Amino acid sequence: MKLKITAALLLATLGAQAQKIDVAKSIKSAELQTDILVKNVDSARKIKPNLVSPRTVEKGQLKMVISRDWTSGFFPAQLWYYYEFSKDKKWLELAKKYTEDIKKEQFNKGTHDLGFMIFCPFGNGLRLTGDTAYKSVIIQAAKSLSTRFTPSTGVIRSWDHNGDKWKYPVIIDNMMNLELLFEATKFTGDSSFYKIAISHADHTIKNHYRPDFSSWHVVDYDVQTGNVIKKTTAQGYANESSWARGQAWGLYGYTMSYRYTKKPAYLAQADAIANYILTNKTTPSDGVPYWDYNDPKIPNVSRDASAAAITASALYELAKYSKNAKRYKAAADKILYSLSTAYTSKIGDNYGFVLEHSTGHLPANSEIDVPINYADYYYIEALLRYKGKFNF
Repeated sequence: MKLKITAALLLATLGAQAQKIDVAKSIKSAELQTDILVKNVDSARKIKPNLVSPRTVEKGQLKMVISRDWTSGFFPAQLWYYYEFSKDKKWLELAKKYTEDIKKEQFNKGTHDLGFMIFCPFGNGLRLTGDTAYKSVIIQAAKSLSTRFTPSTGVIRSWDHNGDKWKYPVIIDNMMNLELLFEATKFTGDSSFYKIAISHADHTIKNHYRPDFSSWHVVDYDVQTGNVIKKTTAQGYANESSWARGQAWGLYGYTMSYRYTKKPAYLAQADAIANYILTNKTTPSDGVPYWDYNDPKIPNVSRDASAAAITASALYELAKYSKNAKRYKAAADKILYSLSTAYTSKIGDNYGFVLEHSTGHLPANSEIDVPINYADYYYIEALLRYKGKFNF
């Protein structure tokens, strides 16, 4: 369903730079929604206890996922952010509860998404409580993730499925999972994690990015030679198009990588990706992109609020490092204002998810114009970062 141009959206577009974002009000509204979501989650789990986290709403129904789903960590991580902001013990206990449900995934060697699944909840839990048990989980998860690295390719393998399509696929999303490795080196002094992260980031700059600093989604490698076999897409409009969330993952990933390494190349890459995003002519004036920058049906296609939330959060951090700080802060403010005024669910709607109008996997006709848990997580993170609170 196409996003309707409402009065709130027009206000967001016209007044974003002039209006200040009421973070307390926005988070309070999100908490009220999440109270509803928690009740719905608990009800669903009474029927199917193995379902640990809410992911989205599709066809009017709440979709829950098991712990090994790549999105399982966002819901408990979001609860940790509520606790950080409010210091309400209710959120602390809920965050602990739902974080514990994903603990076994620290041993999962079949996914590249352990940064999302483990570091988002356990990293925030460690940061906010100092509980060293969380540190042990993070270190083990980093060991598991490291087994997916192959020296011949220099990158971490993303998927094990669809062997008929690709041999050693690496997706741009994988940049987000490097934080787990960087932290593991900080915790242990073992530089092998750090070296893997650096190798992956360097090869991704070389092979994933076009001259205009847009990114391919999937790069397939020959594991014997390390050469690139092909560059394609799975979730974007076309192989040569720019899938919006993929561009956001890259922006966030290189900004975060610069934080850990202070390598000028990563800051330059983040700056270049930001410029691509902020100057793209297909982006609407409210700053919330369509699901793919190159879909020829624009504007009659779905938006992706998740891409916007990830971008806003990344821009707030990038503003701390870049000479373009003023530009990035203004752009992030506009996006965040739009999300907080025109993309939030009414209290009680969408089973308790916060943001509306995200797009998960349009080519598969999956999660189109729906609420999604990672959109909510990065939205709350962006609100905290607007207030100067950074999760590092």
